[in-house]
Amino acid sequence: MSLPNRIPLEQFARMAIGDIAALPAEELTMLQEDIENFLRSAKTAREWLDGALSLKYSGRVAEAQRQAGKDTGTVRIKDGPVTVAADLTKRVDWDQTQLAALVDRIRAAGDDPAEYVEIFYKVSERKYTAWPGHIQTPFASARTVKVGKPSFTLSVLAEGGAS
Repeated sequence: MSLPNRIPLEQFARMAIGDIAALPAEELTMLQEDIENFLRSAKTAREWLDGALSLKYSGRVAEAQRQAGKDTGTVRIKDGPVTVAADLTKRVDWDQTQLAALVDRIRAAGDDPAEYVEIFYKVSERKYTAWPGHIQTPFASARTVKVGKPSFTLSVLAEGGAS
């Protein structure tokens, strides 16, 4: 790359979008690399800090949970002038095979399983596109394709024209 001056991310963050779009592709490539490196570094720093906070406060948080009589949710502890709020989220997983059997039992008893459970269907796009036409056709009207946000990856071509 022949551009020796990199735009610092602090300056980039204050630039107008039109000014950014007007930059040479090589400069945009460097900015994209710098931002990816920054995000990776920030994620690592966040994980490191979270580990330290867990090490520092996990015992006291567990005691606060025990005293509050709860396994999940938010507990608060004091560390000098600082209030530490620890949020322990609840993650529930359901056995899909058992749920399907229970839905069948509810239906067989004459009740509507939708009153008790949310039922939804999903088709793997990879499987759908591999199906023969006579199977795809009846499903086609139930399928909607939405286009996501575009993403761009820039790379500088090497001296021979290959990237």
